[in-house]
Amino acid sequence: MKKVVFFVVILMLISAYRFANKNKRARNAMEIERVGEVSKITEVIDIANSYRGTPYKFGGTTKNGMDCSGLVFTSFKGIDITLPRSSRAMSAAGEKVDVSKVKRGDLLFFNIDRLDGPINHVGLVISTGSNTVQFIHSSTSKGVVIASLEESYWKKAFVFAKRIIN
Repeated sequence: MKKVVFFVVILMLISAYRFANKNKRARNAMEIERVGEVSKITEVIDIANSYRGTPYKFGGTTKNGMDCSGLVFTSFKGIDITLPRSSRAMSAAGEKVDVSKVKRGDLLFFNIDRLDGPINHVGLVISTGSNTVQFIHSSTSKGVVIASLEESYWKKAFVFAKRIIN
């Protein structure tokens, strides 16, 4: 009888060990996935930042010249995510995010009065903090630069935000 009880206890311990390791592997896989998302966000921001100072060029996607959607398109293409080429078409991708919940890697869409269409400009969020959202974009006057959503010009033109990388 003692041998049977001993054998049952051993089987229970082995079963508990396997269950614990399975859960640990699942948690590790989720952590790796989250780290992968974070590194993809960092990578897309790094790619965009590598174009800082590039002059504005309508339709441009290179260091010789870049427009706003070209910057975002090229940056995401660098992490194997293909987005539409125009800011308006790009605005249909991803999931909408409340501006108070934007995070690094999200896209901000704008309607600049002097340009055509309801969505005609896009920027990539590079940092968020207490009441500040910094984004990189290509402006017609300054080329690829960093701006703040708190600036009155951008606050007025802002339409919505989208998340591409969850």
